[in-house]
Amino acid sequence: MSKPLRFFIPDGYSKQSRDEFIAVKMTLAGQLYADLLKRRMPDAEYDIWYSSDPGAVPPTDEELEGYAGIIWPGCNLTIYHDDPRVHAHLRLVERAYEAGIPQFGSCWAIQLATTVAGGTTEPHPKGREMGLATNIRLTEAAKNHPMMKGKIPVYSHFVSHDDYVTRVPECVEVLACNYWCPVQAAAVSYKKGVFWATQYHPEYNLQEMARLIRARAKRLIDQGWFKDEQDMAAYANHLEAVYFDPTIKHLRWQLKIDEDIIQDDIRECEFVNWLKYAVLHEAD
Repeated sequence: MSKPLRFFIPDGYSKQSRDEFIAVKMTLAGQLYADLLKRRMPDAEYDIWYSSDPGAVPPTDEELEGYAGIIWPGCNLTIYHDDPRVHAHLRLVERAYEAGIPQFGSCWAIQLATTVAGGTTEPHPKGREMGLATNIRLTEAAKNHPMMKGKIPVYSHFVSHDDYVTRVPECVEVLACNYWCPVQAAAVSYKKGVFWATQYHPEYNLQEMARLIRARAKRLIDQGWFKDEQDMAAYANHLEAVYFDPTIKHLRWQLKIDEDIIQDDIRECEFVNWLKYAVLHEAD
């Protein structure tokens, strides 16, 4: 019997940030990807590393090479800050590239992936993209890339970010974009490794998005996304209502929720393709 594949999941949220998620019953970032992994590859094993905790020690080269892949959740660190925690994550990405270990991730992961390969991330001049990013379109390059095999050409997805990738080197293929963000998905081939990443969150669903909004309530109200606490609560409650009952027509119409948000196979397509083609190396 073959040995189960094992994956490494670096969760860069601090203990304080994780406690904020726990307070609203949100699944922690690393666990979200662990749950997605187990749904899609039930025999897989994983280790979650809380990489921003004091005293957190990265894996040795020998330990790192024992993993079939590295899965990067979102994180509230800022890629261009001079922060030891950021430097530790950038170094881990580079080590994985050097070792040829396939990587996948969302949100700040696309910034990690492209920065290490020579790209640039900056604060978005319009501020935050939040909730549902709409009109995400596959690029011409996506038509022949395995990451987007079976993906519909135009879709919406879950987002929460202030920064965005503004420049990519030649080793990066941009696979999706929208009016807000020119790099919504990308595939990096650098040194010996690949890193497939999205600015949006394939690991989220409507319930987790509702919980994230509750966790970020004050910030979102201050930024003008919601009029007040009641307005925020109503929106989050409506998202959660559709999660439990996708047949609620009036809420789906009001919230602009289509099948690309409801159906797991559309929403999680990029991650599933990474497992198939970057980790298991199935024939495309």
